[in-house]
Order: sequence, then structure tokens, then C-alpha cells
Amino acid sequence: MAARAGIVVTGTEVLTGRVVDRNGPWLAERLREAGVDVGRTVVVGDRREDLAAALRFQLTDHDLVLTTGGLGPTADDLTAEVVAEVQGRPSAVDADLEARITAIVERLYRQRGWQVDDDVVRRGVRKQALVPEGAVTLGPVGTAPGLVVPGPGAPVVVLPGPPSELQGMWDEALASDPVRAALAGAATLLQSTVRIWGPPEARLVGVLDAHEAAVGPLEDAGLEITTCVRDGELEIVTRYAPEAAPAYDGLVAALHADFGDLLYADDGRTVDDVVADLLLARDGTIATAESCTAGLLAGRLADRPGSSSYLLGGFVTYANEAKTAEVGVPADLIASVGAVSREVAEAMASGARARLGTTVGVGITGVAGPGGGTPDKPVGLVHVAVDVDGVLTHRELRLGGDRALIRRRTVVAALHLVRQALGGA
Repeated sequence: MAARAGIVVTGTEVLTGRVVDRNGPWLAERLREAGVDVGRTVVVGDRREDLAAALRFQLTDHDLVLTTGGLGPTADDLTAEVVAEVQGRPSAVDADLEARITAIVERLYRQRGWQVDDDVVRRGVRKQALVPEGAVTLGPVGTAPGLVVPGPGAPVVVLPGPPSELQGMWDEALASDPVRAALAGAATLLQSTVRIWGPPEARLVGVLDAHEAAVGPLEDAGLEITTCVRDGELEIVTRYAPEAAPAYDGLVAALHADFGDLLYADDGRTVDDVVADLLLARDGTIATAESCTAGLLAGRLADRPGSSSYLLGGFVTYANEAKTAEVGVPADLIASVGAVSREVAEAMASGARARLGTTVGVGITGVAGPGGGTPDKPVGLVHVAVDVDGVLTHRELRLGGDRALIRRRTVVAALHLVRQALGGA
């Protein structure tokens, strides 16, 4: 049976949505790789009683609990103190740790030219150097050390909030004796992802129902399936033990049989990965010309490491004059058919490709709203065109939602059009 872990994400800024939680998903994936099943992730603010309640809740039915955040020098950083109380372990200042943190803080202050009252700094350092009895210290990577605090029951791994610091001490946390003991004998847990572009979620429901009617309940076969719709894509994530691999292979075969070319990846790759692989396989290069998305497609292409091998550049041609000046869209074409049109999108794609000498050009023009729509060209109308070595492919989109959603969905649709134009399934 897989070991179970619970995660407690702390911070009022995360609870209220001012800061997006990056640590919980990252930890969940690292735990899954280690064969650990994540039972729950709980987000709490910087209130002592809420944090204590969340910890006790997670400790009731998990082999390991992890916390993120709340390890700084200020009064609202309560995590280490509350974990010590919940685990029943008094804390004391670790003199060696205090000296290490002091050296880090002094170096940081010198580098940044900060002038702060020395007594205030000492109190903050001393707070961060408090270690519960029997705990293992981790790092520090920044100024805050992490902790592994033993039970009586499950140990609690206390990690800092900044993602770079948390990630920097993860291997050390996993190798600590309390964590190794808690996870001893954990079963291997595999996770696989299938991605499908285009069809409604209801069709997937029908396929899964038909497959279960033929082979029996997938849960009984050891498959835990979760599905979601993300910007027009269907994502099917399945977790299973190695012995359930034949059942999973049968599920994937059924998905391929029904969805055909709409199933574009059964190996966990995203559309970004597939497009990159297709470009690299043909030594291809790509350029973009974007109006309503204003560089979002180029930015997404650039997000992937190694994108400099194929992304040569992009043009943000929001104004009609920019479409003409930057990528050579004829002014009389815009005057005759309008900026939001198939013809202009195709001219933008070909113009971007010609300007930068790439094998692929992409043109995007549309009405993202909330204003600017007309009865003939309403908000959500977008034209996307792809030029591959002079061969044009076009798609007209009719998208709903607010401005941000329309722009994001347009980028995803553009990536899939590039994928298809390059011969991807």
C-alpha cells in the first residue's frame, strides 16, 4: 500500500489568493515520484489556532505531513513554533544554527546596503534558530532553515515558503531518518497522463463508460482516474501500481481507438512539448505575429527550456499600422476585409515567416473584448493562421469568457494548429 502524505500550505497571502501556491503542486509531484500518495492539501492563514487545527487534522491519517511557509523572522511566521507545540516538543536555540543564519543575514545586508537596528536583526535570527527537541535541521538555503520534527505519530517536515528555498532542501528532507522511516516499505505509485484536443468532456464520459462495460470497473483493476478540461483540452491522469499496468494499457488503447488523431499525447507531454519536438525533428524555426494576444504565444513558446533552438522572434502588431509596417500586411487588404479576418491572419503569418526567414509563421488577430465587438465580428471571434513553408492553414475561433480567458484559449488553439500543420497527430 502506498504511504500517504498531507500538505499544509500556510500564509494569509496564499489563502486570500494574492499569491498563487506553487509549493503544494510541486511537493505533490515530488511525493508521487517517491511513491507517496498525497491525501490532502490544506491552505491556512497566519493564525495560530487554524494552523494547529490543520496540522492535527492532517496527522490523523497520514504517514507524513509537510508544511510550507511561515519560517521568517517576523511575528506572523508561526509554523516552526506551532509544529513544535502540536508534536509535543519544547524548542531551544541551536547556537551553531544561530551563527550560520547570522553570517547569512550579515552578508545579505552588506550586499544590499540595508541598515537595520542590530537588536531587531538578532531577535529575528534567534527566532529562526529555535529548534524543537529531537528535530533534524535542513539547510538553510536562504535565511530560514527547514525542520523535520518527529512525532509521537507521523513526522512533520517544515519547509520555507520561497519555492527556490523549499526545492533546494527537498533532497535533504527526503533523506532524513524520520522521513525515511515514515516511508519505509512504501509501494511504487505510477502516474500517466493522456491529453486530447477538441472533443467535449461528455464524449470522454461515454468512452470510459463503454470501456468499463467491456472490462469491468477500472477502480477494481487498480486504476485511479481523474479528468479535467483545461483550455479546450481533455486531460486524463491515471495513478496505479505497477501490477495494474496491463489494465492501464487497455484503457489507453480504448482511448486511441475512439479519439484517433484527437489524442495527441499519451506520454505526458504537453502541446508545448509536442510542438517543440516537431520543430526540432525538422530543424524548423518559428516566428509569430500577434494582435489580440499581444505576444502571449511567443512568450509561451519561450517558456520552454531550449526554445532558442527554434523560436527566432515575434511581432506584436496591435495597431493596423503595425501590421503593415512590421509584417507587411497590405493596408488596402485591411481596409477591404478588416483587421479581424482570415485574410489578415494569413498575411500576418506569412509576413512573420518572411521577415525572420523561418520555416513556420503564425498570425493571430481577433476581438478579445470586453469592448470592440460588432454584430459581424463579436467579442471572442479570433482568426489564427499558420504558414509552414508557404502552405497556409487557418482556423476561425468563437470563444467565450472574459478577455484573459479568450487570449489564453487563443494561444492554446494556435499551438494546436501549429502542431497539426507540422504533421502532429
